[in-house]
Amino acid sequence: MDARELAVSAEYRVAIEEGDDWRAAIEHVADAEGVVSAWFSGVGTVSDADVWHYDPATEEHRAVQFDEPLAVATCIGGVGVDDGGAFARPHAVLTRPSGQAIGGYLNAATAVEGTVHLRAFEDGVSFDRPTAASSEP
Repeated sequence: MDARELAVSAEYRVAIEEGDDWRAAIEHVADAEGVVSAWFSGVGTVSDADVWHYDPATEEHRAVQFDEPLAVATCIGGVGVDDGGAFARPHAVLTRPSGQAIGGYLNAATAVEGTVHLRAFEDGVSFDRPTAASSEP
């Protein structure tokens, strides 16, 4: 277990606009502001979503696409940096108008609107960039 105190270096409110990719918007702000480590939470609405689920038995992610409007009831995750730049690890609970919930790693989603609060840390926190998902059968 690794438990340590983290000093906050800055906090940002990210307005995700219609047509933006949800995860890419978070990564863009992190890159633009030089954020090396952060935690975020957000809510909003998306018009489609590419949700990944990790299968520990195969050690692979499975992708499931939802081409419908979904509310982002909650989205939390971390930001890290590697050779490819900043990357976000958003995990979301998405809801249908019926109230049915969908959840997992939000690889991509086209925003209708959204707000993310990003808290940057002075020290780096290790996050792994997720690997590509296989398609859901």
